[in-house]
Amino acid sequence: MKIGFDAKRAFCNTRGLGNYSRDTIRLLTEQFPENSYSLFTPRINESIQWTYNTHCASTIMPQGIHDKKLLSSIWRTWGICKDIKRLDLDIYHGLSHELPYGIEKTHTRTVVTMHDLIFLKNPELFPFFDRYSFKKKYIHGCKTADRVIAISEETKRDLMEYLHEEGSRIDVVYQGCNPVFHQPLKESELETIRQKYALPSEFMLIICAIERRKNHELILKAMRHPQLDIPLVVVGRPSEYKKYLETLIREYGLEDRVIFLDAMPTTALPALYRLASVFVYPSLFEGFGIPILEAITMGTPVVTSEGSCFRETGGKAAKYVDCNDSDQLAETLLDVLQHQDVRDGMVAAGYEHARNFTDEAVARNLMSVYKKIL
Repeated sequence: MKIGFDAKRAFCNTRGLGNYSRDTIRLLTEQFPENSYSLFTPRINESIQWTYNTHCASTIMPQGIHDKKLLSSIWRTWGICKDIKRLDLDIYHGLSHELPYGIEKTHTRTVVTMHDLIFLKNPELFPFFDRYSFKKKYIHGCKTADRVIAISEETKRDLMEYLHEEGSRIDVVYQGCNPVFHQPLKESELETIRQKYALPSEFMLIICAIERRKNHELILKAMRHPQLDIPLVVVGRPSEYKKYLETLIREYGLEDRVIFLDAMPTTALPALYRLASVFVYPSLFEGFGIPILEAITMGTPVVTSEGSCFRETGGKAAKYVDCNDSDQLAETLLDVLQHQDVRDGMVAAGYEHARNFTDEAVARNLMSVYKKIL
């Protein structure tokens, strides 16, 4: 089978869509090396380090006039179809919401992965032009694709409600997490990370983009509870929202209890999860919520939001709260932090639930979607 991927975000994006793309390519090239894979990208960010089976995969980049930076997006949107046809691909998989225009004329079968419809569910979080652009791309991707992959049942329901997609065309395929989260850690490795980032002996942790929909402010409000005196470590790329959080920190007198760390290398994250007393993730909405899975895989108790996809990702391993109720969040965190038996039960349930998201299971489910359209 000859399979092509829209690999721009695999090579250029350090956030969730990039992680999904990299993991999909990695696990398929490793689990099914008998196929050939073409990775289409307009450029490569050399600072992003990742591995996949290069024996069965090759990188395809724009040539000639499309090699210019300003024209590479045109190649990805339209010109790429000539390369798809030239390579006589069996399947082309758009890994992040979109497919190139004109791909239906190549006679290559197509799959598109839809992660979330946050811009439609929470339009106030996005500028008008972004909402317009996203909706146009998403609708084209869904209507053009032979099969649509949703990364959760929540996303599938949203596709049916907001884009009026037929449920029979949508396959739910959960994602997994980077293999670094499945490697054992030595105490010396944990201590190295603790010292490198000057981490306290106990702390709450949140790892995600520092943006409004992640709802960091709810944690800060919960930290005003007189018994919740444990520090908070916030890991993520700085943004305008961080300035607002810093204003709240000063207002609540939390200057000595909140530690900001810029985006860290993926290799350091497993130790950070393991060192944390609890992972708290009161996001307003997610397509899947990969940090929840990373945390339970590392044996860290998780407190996250009720609703959306969170119970799909966290199962019985996590505790769930109203994402607008800081008092409930504080009481739930205290229950976890103050009772060893509660933490032990959550950790054990987390290890069990994480078995549903192994590389083997994800790769097998992806391949079953491909086989449906051949």
